[in-house]
Amino acid sequence: MGFKKDFLWGGATAANQYEGGYDQDGKGLNAIDVLTNGAVDRPRLVTWKKEDGTTGNSPFVWGGDFNIPADATPAILSDYHYPSHHGTDFYHHYKEDIGLMAEMGFKVFRLSISWSRIFPNGDEEEPNETGLNFYKQIFEECHKYHIEPMVTLSHYDTPLALIKRYGGWSDRKLINLFEKYVVTVFKYYKGQVKYWTTFNEINAMTLAPYMGGGLTDPTPQNRAQGAHNQFVASSLAVKAAHRIDPEMKVGQMLAYSPIYPYTCDPADQVEIMKAQQETLFYSDVQVGGRYPEYRLKKYEREGIKLDDRPQDYELLAEYPADFLSFSCYSSSVLTTHANDDHAAGNLGVAGVTNPYLETNAWGWATDPDCLRLALNILWDRYHKPLWVVENGLGWADKLEDDHKIHDDYRIKYLRAAISSMSDAVEIDGVDLMGYTMWSAIDLVSNGTGEMKKRYGLVYVDCNDLGNGTMKRYKKDSFSWYQRVIASNGADLK
Repeated sequence: MGFKKDFLWGGATAANQYEGGYDQDGKGLNAIDVLTNGAVDRPRLVTWKKEDGTTGNSPFVWGGDFNIPADATPAILSDYHYPSHHGTDFYHHYKEDIGLMAEMGFKVFRLSISWSRIFPNGDEEEPNETGLNFYKQIFEECHKYHIEPMVTLSHYDTPLALIKRYGGWSDRKLINLFEKYVVTVFKYYKGQVKYWTTFNEINAMTLAPYMGGGLTDPTPQNRAQGAHNQFVASSLAVKAAHRIDPEMKVGQMLAYSPIYPYTCDPADQVEIMKAQQETLFYSDVQVGGRYPEYRLKKYEREGIKLDDRPQDYELLAEYPADFLSFSCYSSSVLTTHANDDHAAGNLGVAGVTNPYLETNAWGWATDPDCLRLALNILWDRYHKPLWVVENGLGWADKLEDDHKIHDDYRIKYLRAAISSMSDAVEIDGVDLMGYTMWSAIDLVSNGTGEMKKRYGLVYVDCNDLGNGTMKRYKKDSFSWYQRVIASNGADLK
């Protein structure tokens, strides 16, 4: 019993947080290259410039309002720090890092290809061969250690030129440009990469539309159109993969967290239902192959009219995702009782603070049951293979004088998470393909743009401003996870 013999254990990263080399070997700029660092009490900023030379910035907060002036375009400015420019320098450390993953026993390594490293502006006639070769070397290094690459095609890094020219994914032109990029990499890496996902946390189009789709004017209409365009592009990717190499599997990637009602008031239950619909709409389309009625009625009420084609819906139905992958870090609590004394005084990063759970310095709760709940909800709804591709704990790890990092808090978190997954598999019968915890190696925090908020099993000597030796040091969690993988999840001590 327990995890199947071919269960895919590993870790995950993202090019915009990890790779660095943002302007090397022909790479173009992307959405995150103009996003500054921030902190738990200070938002990241998208910097911009107007034609008359005026410069400024727009605060970026997950779930918050965001836009930039209509006559401005995102731009790099000299007075700001952009952490994607260096990440933790995987660009020059990939052999060392993959070697460390092999030492842990990884079966799979989830990473992303930066679209603008292959097509610098997103719409060139020919790809950047140097960029293609870079990822080829990575995949060869993985296979040397019998590690299966799992590749995300777009992890929050829409080419900046496409944002400037078309307003990002709100324009249908990006569908064909993405298809060209996808076909290029599918053909180039045929036989080297079996598992792909299209858009990382595709429901970011609702929560963070600039990050998820390069939208600088994220009106409800533009968000709806951006989501639709990505749905069609994803189905075209599935179609292309099946044609180019029947061994390829293309999955969806969703940001998902269980949501608990604060009270047993039926109004709170309805609030939960609506919140779940906002998230599961994306998987209903990508995995279920059709728009759910609740979303169509929402568009009708809001006067949203999609620029669509009849063949769009034929594609969605014929080429749904082969599997459903998702991120799940915690759970949240919502309520309609905003004026309740306890609720009002206990607001966290995801609604009301759950009094039954511990939280870290950034307000994230550690929920020992969230993965079992998430896996059952998604399995019951779709009955398609599932994959937990992000799950982990951010913490201000300390590098001791002897170069040790004692992260027992991370081990405690991962122990509970893996135990929760095991229950979903062994007790509930969920079909789970693998687990790529976040993250294999320290990288820049997506939410705050910090290095201080570390997720890796390997510590990287790099501070919030990108200063440091970039040397790698194993944390205590490194050897712990090594034992977990060696025992196929049985040894969680």
